[in-house]
Amino acid sequence: MMNRLYAWCGALIFSAAALNAGAQVAPAAGEIAQYTGVLAAAARGDAAEIKKLAAGGADLNVRDGYGRTPLHVATFKKNRDAITALVKAGADINAKESDRYDAVTIAAVADDVGTLRMLLQLGASAKQITSRYDGTALIAAAHLGHDLVVKMLIDAGAPLDHVNNLGWTALIEAIVLGNGGSRHTETLRALVHAGAKLDIADRNGQTPLALARARGYKNMVQMLEKAGAK
Repeated sequence: MMNRLYAWCGALIFSAAALNAGAQVAPAAGEIAQYTGVLAAAARGDAAEIKKLAAGGADLNVRDGYGRTPLHVATFKKNRDAITALVKAGADINAKESDRYDAVTIAAVADDVGTLRMLLQLGASAKQITSRYDGTALIAAAHLGHDLVVKMLIDAGAPLDHVNNLGWTALIEAIVLGNGGSRHTETLRALVHAGAKLDIADRNGQTPLALARARGYKNMVQMLEKAGAK
């Protein structure tokens, strides 16, 4: 029975990791070639054209075939001048595309610290529930071990203990979808230091400490034990 449970858990973790890796869909070259107006300007990073189009009444939140707005496109392309021009002209900085990703989560998954910092400074929220997993940018960044992004999101007020539809918090994802290496360990450290709850278990009743022990992540185990985890 226990072996079947571990096998099921392993399959779930593999499935979640695989889906997360390909969940965000950046615009392909063929799609970009079909863009016009504000979408095309965002893809090029043409801030001057965005301002001109905005002054003429163009829809700054126009959607492409995948539900991406110009802001999503500019974020995927790391066109920061375009992002600034769009937001200052009135674009919805917290819009979500078809898979419910916002610009903050797109930047977080890309480990794009510079773009994320700009978005937050421009007023983007780090608190939104995003993605098909009902997660957050913080959970996505913790899963990937993007420790600097995690710290930025924590400072921006991201919900520390949100549980996604897989039954995992950011702290749990840093363990079960991480590799136990330095960046995932630093991610865990940031979450623990910020006060993330250590007693929220997964759907099988496994606490973060039990999950770290099961994987042999000694540094994580020591950190959690020192913080009082059970």
